Amino acid sequence: MIRLDRKVVEAVQAAARREDLYPWLQKAIELEHSTIPPYLTAMFSLKPGTNDEIARLIRSIVQEEMLHMTIVGNILIAIGGRPKINVPGFIPEYPGPLPMAIGGSTFKVGIEAFSQPLVHDIFMEIEKPEHPIPVKTLTAQAVPDFATIGEFYLALIKKIGEFGDPIFTVPASEQVLNWFDAARLFPIVNAKSADKGIQIIIDEGEGTRTDPFQSPGDPAHYYKFGEIFFGRKIVKTADGFAYGGDPIPFDPAGVYPMKPNPKIADFAPGTQARSRMEQFSDAYSNLLNALHTAFNGQPAKIDVAIGLMYELKMIAVSLMQTPAGDSSTMTAGPSFVYVGALAEAVA
Repeated sequence: MIRLDRKVVEAVQAAARREDLYPWLQKAIELEHSTIPPYLTAMFSLKPGTNDEIARLIRSIVQEEMLHMTIVGNILIAIGGRPKINVPGFIPEYPGPLPMAIGGSTFKVGIEAFSQPLVHDIFMEIEKPEHPIPVKTLTAQAVPDFATIGEFYLALIKKIGEFGDPIFTVPASEQVLNWFDAARLFPIVNAKSADKGIQIIIDEGEGTRTDPFQSPGDPAHYYKFGEIFFGRKIVKTADGFAYGGDPIPFDPAGVYPMKPNPKIADFAPGTQARSRMEQFSDAYSNLLNALHTAFNGQPAKIDVAIGLMYELKMIAVSLMQTPAGDSSTMTAGPSFVYVGALAEAVA
């Protein structure tokens, strides 16, 4: 997965009590969420009826990032912490680094329309496994000054195991459990179930050390993005794996020409682009409010959040079809910001 400062892993390893894990589990929630806006934007920028297989692959990754965010949130709840989701600092600044200074100071993630360089240079870098499996021309480069998110999660597993079952004091009734299938989203009640949940995050993100597939026919995130970039499904060969299966075609004409990293302030008040961007920000803020409520004692509110996700998609697609109004051929696009005033009004 993504590389990060090794001091983060060392801080988890040095935890002396369960409360010391709270800020790091919160950071993990923020990290899992931080990949969703750029992935979603790339998916929304694909015109309906074109590049459908690419959209399907990205959608499957986004859904799993949501699952991972939920698993970590439930672990934090189970040991007595409370996820903080509807606060401005929860969302990274796009373009900019991801939480925990992921990838170092020069690695910046933005909100952009789909492109092959975006997949290769950003998305595959985000999802790079701790031990990449050679597939065709892919190679792994050692980065000794960094740890990986895989190591971070393994450190959490080890530390939770050291603390043992006594740290799990909050009933599972407060966890969000009715969002995904029970095989992958289950109550976190002890160290064993926390271990199982974190292992799902690792496997879905980077596969195993010997297999790029998280389950038969379903590659881990890094290799799904590899399929998109190389334009072929990954298949097992006599001597390993290769991007040599069914084609995954890409039609550049099937991408909306979205303005990169759009900000609300970029568009004049009263314009259609400005109005739709404000509408998107309001819906996104309401979504974060609903998620925060669901993860803080009212898990049934996840149904409200799911409904808001569909609303968000509709607004995003309309933005992709709205001229930027700056004499260019570009369109507007989503801006992922939290509207504080709105939060106060609906709290």
